[in-house]
Amino acid sequence: MQRINGAGPAYYQFEQWADEQRLIHGVFTRLGGASAEPWASLNLGGTVGDDPAVVRENHRRVYAALGLDEERACTVWQVHSADTVVVRGRVPQRRWLARADGMITDQPWLPLTMRFADCAPILLYDPVRHVAGIVHAGWRGAVRDAAGSAVRAMCAAFGCDPGDIQAGIGPSIGPDRYQVGEEVVAAVRTAFGDVDGLIRRADDGSAYLDLWLANRLALERAGVRQIEVAGICTATRTDEFYSHRAERGRTGRFGAVIALAE
Repeated sequence: MQRINGAGPAYYQFEQWADEQRLIHGVFTRLGGASAEPWASLNLGGTVGDDPAVVRENHRRVYAALGLDEERACTVWQVHSADTVVVRGRVPQRRWLARADGMITDQPWLPLTMRFADCAPILLYDPVRHVAGIVHAGWRGAVRDAAGSAVRAMCAAFGCDPGDIQAGIGPSIGPDRYQVGEEVVAAVRTAFGDVDGLIRRADDGSAYLDLWLANRLALERAGVRQIEVAGICTATRTDEFYSHRAERGRTGRFGAVIALAE
């Protein structure tokens, strides 16, 4: 990924879309906002205890950094599901479009936004059909196939070919820090048929999940071949990203945004 540090908040962009003029995107760090500790400073989470007025200011800064209209931005109430929403615009008098963890659109200049603090932001783009999407996927999303659901929704709603879809798996908790319980190991085995490579056992027998690989496998199963993985661990890089696990729940949410430029 490329780190962008202009006059506003710092954010990352995927290398594969660096020269794609028809796509606007950014995975934002926690830097460049107005929030005080423990949410310092670019917190986009409205349900973590931060001052709502400050959170609104942080959102304003994010959209200004990308040259997007905040009034058109769309989001969902993230519930660790595999549900995907087809987005054609905001719903009047509603903050959230639906309870879901995936959004896709073919509408230009319509920002799709989600919030993260260890779960994986997955950005999707089909340059042939000119369709964009975004997914929120932690371990529940991975075993429920949230990424695959969004890919299949792109195909059903807009006639996309999975082979044309490009995916980016953004900063999220890494395989060396994501300790999970045996119920997660069982869920991974049920979803993927095997845990080799997905689960690592420490010397004391504790299990660690490779969330990056799990979501990559989900995308590959859906037919996606072009996948860029950021490889940035949020639990390790709390200087740049919020981490629910590393900061024991007392933290903010960083944002990921994607929009079609035309």
